Amino acid sequence: MALLADFHNHSCLSPCGSLDMSPRTLVELASRKGVEVLALTDHNSSLNCPAFAKVCHQYNIIPIFGMEAATSEEIHVLCLFGNLDTALSFSDYVYEHLPPFPNDPIRTGDQVYVDEDDNIEGEVEYYLVSALDISLDEIGPIVKQRGGIVIPAHVDRSAFSMTSQLGVVVPGPWAALEVIRIPSSLDTLNYPLITSSDAHYPEHAARRPFELNVTKEELCPDNKDADMAVLEKALSLRPR
Repeated sequence: MALLADFHNHSCLSPCGSLDMSPRTLVELASRKGVEVLALTDHNSSLNCPAFAKVCHQYNIIPIFGMEAATSEEIHVLCLFGNLDTALSFSDYVYEHLPPFPNDPIRTGDQVYVDEDDNIEGEVEYYLVSALDISLDEIGPIVKQRGGIVIPAHVDRSAFSMTSQLGVVVPGPWAALEVIRIPSSLDTLNYPLITSSDAHYPEHAARRPFELNVTKEELCPDNKDADMAVLEKALSLRPR
């Protein structure tokens, strides 16, 4: 039986998101709508993933950890990991490649990370939506070397996408492409296609999940970390 999945979601850590969108709120709302595999992908940071992991465990949801990274070309890509510590290590690495522009919460929004009970633990200093000094060509190999997968985000949107920045979908080590709708009018180079919610507010949670042809036992055999090789194989069965 296929699992319902959603790989693109933000929390109160993303300055363009709602403070009401805590990891707990995201998980609770996704669970109500039947999502069984859920990713948290805040802009250029994974600092809300520890709380996310704990709440996913409470709701029997398989967590995928990562971020929506912004490359130097201002192309958004989903960087996904099965292991929390790996995601946090990658988050530290990315923060070192973020321009040191202080965030202004009044003008651009809060960037808070919380615990599993929504208590604020801290706030990120640098503005997280800035482009990294990591190129599109570089980010795929970096993520794959750490055991993760990369999915270019909303490739059919008019901003912060491959097509908005480069004009076309370009080849790379992509496990899939995220699109707003399937079939896509773009030349997607025969990559597997997914839809995801890109949720920034509670009302966006689980609005565009997709089916993943794998069982929970196959994807998470030790009931701990998601097996990213199994996940990538399941993605390869998606429509193209």
